[in-house]
Amino acid sequence: MKDRITPTYLTIGQPIPRVDAIEKVTGQATYGDDLSFSNMLHGKALRSPYAHAKIVNIDVTKAQRLPGVKAIVTGKDIPVLGGEALKDYPFVATDRVRYIGEPLVAVAAIDEETAEEALDLITVQYEQLPALFDPLKAMEPNTPLIHERLHTYEHIPVIKPVEHTNICHHVQFIRGDVDQGFDESDLVFEDTFTTQMAQHGALELHMAVAQVDPGGRITVWVTNDAPHRLRNDLATALRIPLTKIRVVSPPYMGGGFGGKGGLKVETLCIALALKTDNRPVKMVLTREEVFTSSLVRHPSIVQLKTGVKKDGRLWARQAKVIYDTGAYAEKGPTVCQQGCVAAAGPYNITHVKVDGYCVYTNKPIAGAYRGYGFPQVAWAHESQMDIIAHKLGIDPVTLRLQNVVEEEDTSPTGKQVLHSVGLKECIKRAAQSIEWDMKSGKKHRGKGIACAFKNTKTPSGSSAIVKVSQDGSVEVLTSTVEIGQGAKTIISQMVAEELDVPLESITVATPDTDLTPYDASTTSSRTTFHMGNAVKKAAKDAREQLFGMASEMLGVETEDLRGEKGKIYSQDNPKLRLSLAEVIKNQYGAGLDIIGRGSYYPLVEGETGGMWSAPSIFWMYGADCVEVEVDLETGQVKILRAIGAHDVGKVINPVTCEGQIEGGIVHGMGPTLFEEMVVGERGDVLNPSFADYKMPTALDIPEVTSLIVEATHREGPWGAKGIGEMTIVPIAPAIANGIYDAVGVRIKDLPITPDKILSALKRKQLDK
Repeated sequence: MKDRITPTYLTIGQPIPRVDAIEKVTGQATYGDDLSFSNMLHGKALRSPYAHAKIVNIDVTKAQRLPGVKAIVTGKDIPVLGGEALKDYPFVATDRVRYIGEPLVAVAAIDEETAEEALDLITVQYEQLPALFDPLKAMEPNTPLIHERLHTYEHIPVIKPVEHTNICHHVQFIRGDVDQGFDESDLVFEDTFTTQMAQHGALELHMAVAQVDPGGRITVWVTNDAPHRLRNDLATALRIPLTKIRVVSPPYMGGGFGGKGGLKVETLCIALALKTDNRPVKMVLTREEVFTSSLVRHPSIVQLKTGVKKDGRLWARQAKVIYDTGAYAEKGPTVCQQGCVAAAGPYNITHVKVDGYCVYTNKPIAGAYRGYGFPQVAWAHESQMDIIAHKLGIDPVTLRLQNVVEEEDTSPTGKQVLHSVGLKECIKRAAQSIEWDMKSGKKHRGKGIACAFKNTKTPSGSSAIVKVSQDGSVEVLTSTVEIGQGAKTIISQMVAEELDVPLESITVATPDTDLTPYDASTTSSRTTFHMGNAVKKAAKDAREQLFGMASEMLGVETEDLRGEKGKIYSQDNPKLRLSLAEVIKNQYGAGLDIIGRGSYYPLVEGETGGMWSAPSIFWMYGADCVEVEVDLETGQVKILRAIGAHDVGKVINPVTCEGQIEGGIVHGMGPTLFEEMVVGERGDVLNPSFADYKMPTALDIPEVTSLIVEATHREGPWGAKGIGEMTIVPIAPAIANGIYDAVGVRIKDLPITPDKILSALKRKQLDK
């Protein structure tokens, strides 16, 4: 089912097909693994079999003598640390390994088989160290330290490591006085909720190709969601100028969901390329390596205490949120920072206190994952909202509508006056669509609802160039990465709208830090808002130049000119018209392009100490409803219907928005019901493949209804804002709440597996 918005612009709001659709369905689209270069070598990594150990000795003598081996690198060859939030991550392990799967030797050879053979010839002596797999134990005093030099690591200003502990970031938000709030409350609820380790599940494997030219300049072709950020991270780690590094994106990326950022395979490729006499080195991770040695979603523990009045008003809420970031910080500290901003939920609460901890363990590295820490806290606060509603005898929808934030309210952590808030309408429309007031009509069926909000990283900037060529065709230069979200289509629509040119005349360039201007990243649902503003400004700049030229040629005031399908004409005398090509040719007979430039860097009121330190320039809001059926004999949960109502500010392309809502709901179903990376007693991942790690298939997908809500944002391009990440956030608690409505059992630990439901049903029977 679809619920589309009637367009009011030429291209904005129209359900325009994806501009990259033909390339993809015909198999012509080029992805990272399709890249091949002359004289290319192939890289492989030897990885640690231990979760925590000192490296006593590495002997590569036999591997070096193997014919076809061209380079071998250990941590001693490149003793540098990288990382975005906190610089603790070695390109190659140096003195110790901190998780099973950490690379400690890299080999480049003439083919993959030779590289694999070389790895078998390398011997390593280890001295095992105590390993920590429980974040609560890792936080205890006098616990062995995973990073003894944590207090010396460089980090961005907003990050607060706790010296001589395993806590790489602690954040606290206080509003009012929670102790007073609990004293004034009529009822107090205390619950603990947990989430598991999950994989991103992108179909495309992680890959990179690196080459160092004779002048020492490094070029990396890589499936990374932030080319300019990667360039900066690499330059900072290697202590070389930015101009000595070039990052090039393949035309397309086969999915990311947060997993294709940071420093992973790129570092190994560069380390090898520095020793291969200008020959390019390509590395492609295996699926097992993606599971164990790239990124995962943060496991979490959320302890939530809430005080309420008898009439349902939320009065006080205290949250302790623990994110298990694994062996290295990666983006864990900023995941913790941002997730905790929303730990109290999208509600008006007088007294709030949130403490967030990002904790090292000897498990695989956790990082950005769609939703960026918000699904974990939403799982807690939305599950508890239903617990409160049932205890008070208040309908769950009514309780939410009574407490949710609205326009001009202050955010729950007290930092920002909110704007462009469509949450109430999202809740109402989702509930109406699933016929909330009507019982399911069959036994063991129930309905659940949950709502949430999410910010975007602020401040951050984007730049764009719109180039109108001599024939009137248009090329857009941005560093936004097409990761499957439809960015090329959205950008093309925006340029077509602003320049009044046909959509088919527009081409969007592939990111290349030598050619395409700066963009912070294709993350945090920021492309439509940030890059959209930059693209709109660039197109407007080009338009003003063209209209100025046409004004003189036609003898018409600029204000009286209009654009239409690549032509400029007089509003008063439409016969006076010129095509863009004619304008450029008449102005520059010998040839020249028209260059429009645009940059956007939003400043907001509040504390600003760099990225992640300021109140968000925009917030996303949404509500999900589901109808579920529970089999009492097997514990299986079947989702019959799912409704997603999300506030997009202003819809640019309804097809893209609907796809994001549907995709987010299905994506979120997996970690809710069955996805879980199982870690053994040694710290090894026991199910590192799609054969054993279960994800939703077409047979699991329910009927999904996408509802688009428009709460226009005053700074968004045409009022638009992001949507992609928000669509995964509320689905898990909505399903849990539906299960409770169906069979009366409350599951607080993800995933909600059949055995957990059967155990809960058994306990329920014993308690009767």
